[in-house]
Amino acid sequence: MTFQFTPAVRENVSLLIALAGPSGSGKTKSALRLAEGLADGGPIMFLDTEARRALHYADTHKFMHADMRPPFRPARFIEAIRAAEQAGAKVVIIDSFSLEYEGEGGILDWAAELEEAGTKPPGNWKTPKLAHKKLMNDLLQCRASIIFCLRADEKIEIIRENGRTQVRPLGWVPICEKRMMYEMTASFTLTADNPGKPNYHLPHKCQEQHRAFFPEGQFIDERAGRALAAWARGGAAPTSQRDHVTTSQPPADDAPQPLTRDQIIAQATAAKAMGTDALRTFWGGLTPAEKKLAGGSEALTMWKADAALADKEREAEGAEQ
Repeated sequence: MTFQFTPAVRENVSLLIALAGPSGSGKTKSALRLAEGLADGGPIMFLDTEARRALHYADTHKFMHADMRPPFRPARFIEAIRAAEQAGAKVVIIDSFSLEYEGEGGILDWAAELEEAGTKPPGNWKTPKLAHKKLMNDLLQCRASIIFCLRADEKIEIIRENGRTQVRPLGWVPICEKRMMYEMTASFTLTADNPGKPNYHLPHKCQEQHRAFFPEGQFIDERAGRALAAWARGGAAPTSQRDHVTTSQPPADDAPQPLTRDQIIAQATAAKAMGTDALRTFWGGLTPAEKKLAGGSEALTMWKADAALADKEREAEGAEQ
């Protein structure tokens, strides 16, 4: 077999997005709004594992619905994803994907069944883990973008310190196979006290080139989806290219190259569409030479006016929720 290498160009890449949180944190609504921006009018397929609860949103959002019942084996998710892709899905929402791990017939149940049948730990985990790995490989090959809604638990750790038993809070932890989150393009933890808005103080993964699409304190919405879709089609990112994730990563060895004027304008256009905070983040990431190339303070003043309009539109949309 002969391999052919061509210049790398980012175009029509698929995305894997995870939204985790407890009940009432706005996962489903946020997933639908984000999907509508990502799909840009294309088909949205909703795989509903929670007794058809997604249909609560059928009057306000347009999507194709499939009711998935137990057992929640990894192979059944593969079957559903392939069916959605064959049906022309632009975006697939799975709510809740946590059931693949902790639901009836999920990998926890499966391991317990094998143990009861006589396969001792850790051997009872081999088959379920391999099935999950196959599922993740299939998801990575899917040409549609996928949004995963995940339940989250507030975990604690009981420790012994200075002769006393103490309880240490570990924060919100997504319910899924522990390596799954590393495969995500981006992930966010949402909370019930501020539903639908990313909290960068909680576990998340958001590369710097996507950070301006998801301003902290603002709803995950259609605009974020449209900006992310434009980036996936090959559009310029609105900020620098270094990763921003809660797990530590080594910095890039090579210094970032200066942006061209066309790149700056493209990034500013995406940033100001996301509002004032995103524009501020973008502008702060430019070097003095790049700011001068962009047009300096005069250009920033004009962009601020556009960003302020975007802020007002967001406020109006938030009031309607």
